[in-house]
Amino acid sequence: MNTRRQFFQTVAAAASVVPLVAQPQDLWGGPVVDCHHHLRRSPEANIAHLDGCGVSNAMILARDNSAPDIAAISARYPGRVLGWFASADITKPEAEELLTKAVKAGAIGLGELKFHVAANGPELRRMYALAAELKVPILIHFQEVPHTPTEGLFATGVKDFEVVLKAFPKTMFIGHADAFWANISAGYANDVDYPKGKINPGGISDKLLSDYSNLYGDLSANSGNNALSRDPEFTPAFLARHRDKLIFGSDCSCTDGKGGGISQNGNPGASRLAGKCVARETLTVLKNTASPGDFKKFAWENAHKVYKLSA
Repeated sequence: MNTRRQFFQTVAAAASVVPLVAQPQDLWGGPVVDCHHHLRRSPEANIAHLDGCGVSNAMILARDNSAPDIAAISARYPGRVLGWFASADITKPEAEELLTKAVKAGAIGLGELKFHVAANGPELRRMYALAAELKVPILIHFQEVPHTPTEGLFATGVKDFEVVLKAFPKTMFIGHADAFWANISAGYANDVDYPKGKINPGGISDKLLSDYSNLYGDLSANSGNNALSRDPEFTPAFLARHRDKLIFGSDCSCTDGKGGGISQNGNPGASRLAGKCVARETLTVLKNTASPGDFKKFAWENAHKVYKLSA
């Protein structure tokens, strides 16, 4: 009996010194959902990035026919994916049918819509109306300066986007990318993809976020990180002012959640984040700048409110 008791005491003692496996949420003090996680080639690749940057969950951006891929990730890693957005070529006449089918198959939003059209043009206006009809949010990539000579521009005309917000009051818009975030500074001249230095108060995006209840901001990519990082004196008040309107996302292409692989090397203007994980960099800025309560909003609560996530 004594020998048996000693055996179990020895096992218990050994177990007590084995380090606990770190959970993804440990790095940021609670759960985080990446709301701009592009679907990767395999279930394992998706989870490798989340685990590497300490993010507990993802809201995935994918093509309209991706329901089986999302289901495969959820089957292998239950609870890690909280929802997905669907995209299709909006310049094609079948786009509405495809996106409606995707929503019926489980997509909870439209996007990322990144196409060579005007923000107030007929192609996107069809999508704005569809999003309102389906009662789902729509994520738009705004870009006025090409990253490479052949890339082109996307959803141009964000400076006049107030016209759209007024015309589609029942549509829930998510602003994202270069031009949206460059325009938090007044006087942005569509002359550089990622402006540096001081932010001039009164920027268009800042004002639209304040004035329109149906507009939210996706903090992902170098564009969102640059907007939060370029003027540390401006950022605290900006975050506090829009504590209920901003949603964390990464839009990161690194393989391991630590900057491995191509990282930001495919975008010359984003070289400041080359070899780094965008999720880690942006979460660090938010953690160091926002109040704990607001950080929780950006990292978790706002996404659940706006996107009606599953957990």
